[in-house]
Amino acid sequence: MRSTPDVTAPDLSAGLTLLHSPGPRSGAFYRLVGDALADARGRVEWVDARNAASTYALRAVAPSRALDGVRVARAFTAYQHHELVRRVVRRVSPRTDLVVAPNVASLYTDDDVPGHEADRLLSSTLATLAELAAARSLPVLVTAGASGDDATATVAAHADAEIECAGTPLGVAFEADGYRPRGYWREGYWQTTLPYWVDLLGVAPGSVGRPRPEPDLEPRPERDPGSRAATEG
Repeated sequence: MRSTPDVTAPDLSAGLTLLHSPGPRSGAFYRLVGDALADARGRVEWVDARNAASTYALRAVAPSRALDGVRVARAFTAYQHHELVRRVVRRVSPRTDLVVAPNVASLYTDDDVPGHEADRLLSSTLATLAELAAARSLPVLVTAGASGDDATATVAAHADAEIECAGTPLGVAFEADGYRPRGYWREGYWQTTLPYWVDLLGVAPGSVGRPRPEPDLEPRPERDPGSRAATEG
């Protein structure tokens, strides 16, 4: 059970979700995964690229017991990554709660892969992940590269949903369809918003404990028109 349910990050639903994060090892990515791990009861398959899997970062945002079911497979080339994704399809079972593939397009842009082959391999990898998510009704979370590049556009074309992430003066903020931020995550703590307290208490924080004025139900005496005329005269 989450300690701060639905406060700092949107829930991951079944399908392929693309997170647009500030960087390849962004704290926002780990926060989103950590919230999902807190709800997970089974296995999590992690296809890693560029050493994004960090036990230290995950322990900071998720309960220790939630990491027991995480299985990490690291790829160092596009060919390895493509093969690992295919193996994940064979390993997924009804006990699998989540599939994670950070930097999913990164290795396919390396110089050791010809351009035409890289495009084919990446499209095949993404189609495999999308079909896996649909067939198993499973959330699959991926991140790509810089927003606007060709690889990210290819990932977005296969995604069922997208989550935007940006830094604000209050902390990391997420934006997604149907999600209303109720707080902002920062290193070591979270900053709540007014909608959070309204949902929790039914009123804004400043009005808690403040007495409301009682309605004036007593009839006011009418002034004598004659006395008013005398006063005006």
